[in-house]
Amino acid sequence: MLTRWKLILSGRVQGIGLRFRAKMGAQQYKLTGWIRNLDDGDVELEIQGEEAAVDAFVIYLRNLPGAQITFMQADELDVIAEDRFRVR
Repeated sequence: MLTRWKLILSGRVQGIGLRFRAKMGAQQYKLTGWIRNLDDGDVELEIQGEEAAVDAFVIYLRNLPGAQITFMQADELDVIAEDRFRVR
C-alpha cells in the first residue's frame, strides 16, 4: 500500500551530505518526494512509496554516518501522483 509522509528532522542534519544521501536512499527504496534545508537548521522532506519501503528509509536516515537526528516530526499526507525524488 502506498503512503506519503512529511518529515522534519532536527539535530545535526545540515552540512553533512544528508540531502544527497537521502536522495540516494530514496532511489534505493524506490521512493518519490523532495527534500530541502530549512533556515532554522532543520531538514524537511516528503516521501512517498510502499509502506515497508518508507519505514526502511526512515531507519536508513536515522543511521546515516555524521547525522544526529534528535527529533523527527512525522505527519501522514494524502498520496499524490509524483515520479521522482528531487532536492530543492
